Amino acid sequence: MWTNENRARYDRSKLRYPSDLTDEEWALIAPVIPRAKRGGNKRTVDVREVVNGLMYVLSTGCQWRAMPKDLPPRSTVNHYFCRWDHDGTLGRLHHALYVRCREQAGREASPTAAIIDSQSVKSAEKGGARLTRRALMAARRLRARSATSLSTRRAC
Repeated sequence: MWTNENRARYDRSKLRYPSDLTDEEWALIAPVIPRAKRGGNKRTVDVREVVNGLMYVLSTGCQWRAMPKDLPPRSTVNHYFCRWDHDGTLGRLHHALYVRCREQAGREASPTAAIIDSQSVKSAEKGGARLTRRALMAARRLRARSATSLSTRRAC
């Protein structure tokens, strides 16, 4: 329920963008984000600003090239996004926030029951993501063939 205490806690009007992290939110996710690798140059980018840029793109749905100029460069934000997706940082971050939300709601950290509908079981039996990947590859091959066949027709 919205109380004056809750309204003040969730007020984002003092932030630069509504998607920016508050100090409390940053304190939750900062331990999950990996440190800079040893050796080499020191990290020159502020990781909190990278997360703010990532949150901006995800919350607004804008294109990468439409990011505001006061956030880190889009290539930097995209690079960190891809790296964190590859090394599992985003999954760990999601899990940490998921556990925190369940604890705040007064539930156990991990669910003790699950509901699975018949449609989910059917798609899991067929292979799920693996088949989707194959279908995408087949579509790419078809497009490549049609482009090749059109170019050979025009050349003749």
